[in-house]
Amino acid sequence: MAKINTLSLVNFKNYDQADFRFCPKINCLAGNNGTGKTNVLDAIYYLSMTKSYLNPADTQNIRYEQDFFVIQGEYDRKGATESIYCGMKRGQKKIFRRNKKDYERLSEHIGLLPVIMVSPMDGRLITGGGEERRKLMNEVISQYDHNYLLDMMHYNRALEQRNALLKSFAENRTFDAEVLEVWNEQLIACGNKIYEYRTKYCQELIPVFRQYYREVSGGREEVELAYRSPLQEKDFATLLRESVEKDRLLQFTTIGLHKDDLLLQMNNYPIKKSGSQGQQKTFLVALKLANYDFIRKRCNIMPILLLDDIFDKFDALRVSHIIQLVAGEQFGQVFITDTNPKHIEEILCKTDCEHQLTIIE
Repeated sequence: MAKINTLSLVNFKNYDQADFRFCPKINCLAGNNGTGKTNVLDAIYYLSMTKSYLNPADTQNIRYEQDFFVIQGEYDRKGATESIYCGMKRGQKKIFRRNKKDYERLSEHIGLLPVIMVSPMDGRLITGGGEERRKLMNEVISQYDHNYLLDMMHYNRALEQRNALLKSFAENRTFDAEVLEVWNEQLIACGNKIYEYRTKYCQELIPVFRQYYREVSGGREEVELAYRSPLQEKDFATLLRESVEKDRLLQFTTIGLHKDDLLLQMNNYPIKKSGSQGQQKTFLVALKLANYDFIRKRCNIMPILLLDDIFDKFDALRVSHIIQLVAGEQFGQVFITDTNPKHIEEILCKTDCEHQLTIIE
C-alpha cells in the first residue's frame, strides 16, 4: 500500500497555510462548495503525478497575489517512509524532491506513488475529443511502465519536430524526403511500441471494467470499451507514406498514435448519446475503478484513490455500492469529498473499515 499520512500546503490555490493528518483507509472531507475540499485532493494528486489534475498551468495554482506555492507530503510506501516536496515559484523551474533529494527529471517520479482520481471533470472523457481519452491511457500506463512514459516523450518530441519541418517546407516552398524520413523513423520506432502497450492495456482492462460496472450499477446495462488506432488498419510506415501529400498541404502530421481513441459504449451505442447523466457517471466511476485495479495488479501496490464529489446524481443504492466497494480489501487509502457529511458518515458506519471525517471550512 501507498498511503499519505500528512499533507502541508503553503499558498496553494485557496490555502495560505494548512496542515492535514489522514487515516490509512477512508478519509472524508466535507464542507460547503468553494471551501477547498477538491484542492486538498488535487494537492495529493500533484505529489504523485508532478502536476495538477485540474489545471496543468503550474503558476495558476499559486494563491492569488503570492509568488510561490509549496506542497509537502509524508507517506508510507511498502513499509518505508517517503517525504515528497513540490515547490513552484513564478519565473522559476518547478522543484520536486524525494527524501530531500531533487529529481533531475520529473518523469523519474511517476509511478512511485500511484494514484487514481475520479472528478466531475471526468465528464470530458465522454463529451470531449479523443485527446481526453488518450490522456487517460497515458496516465494509467505511465504509472506502471516507465518505458511507456519514455516512449511517449520521445514520440511527442519527434512529432513536434516533424510538424515544424512540414511547416518549414511550406514556408520555404521546398521538400526534402530524406530529412522527413529521419523523423518518420523515430515516430515509427516509438509508435509501434506505444500501440502494443495500448492494445494490451485495453484487452486486459475491458473485462475488469465490465465487472466493476455490474457491481456499481447492479448489472442493468451492457457496457463496452473499444480501442481504435490507425495502426489497426495498416502499418505505421505505410500510413506515413500515404499521408505525406496531405501532411504537406496541412503542415502537420495527420496520422499516427496521436489519433488513437477509446470508444465508450452502452447497449451498442455511444454512451455520449444513449446514456443518462446517472449512467454516464456510473460508467466513468467503473472505468476509473477498473484502472485502479489494473495499476494495483501491475505495480503490486495499492494506489491512492481520490473520489471528488462523485455522488451527485447517484441514487442512494449506487452510493452505498460504491462505498462498500472501496471499503473492501482490494482498495487501500481512499479520499472522498462531499457536501453532506452526515450522509457519508451513515454509510461508513455500516462498514468495518477505519475512517475519518474532516470538516473543511
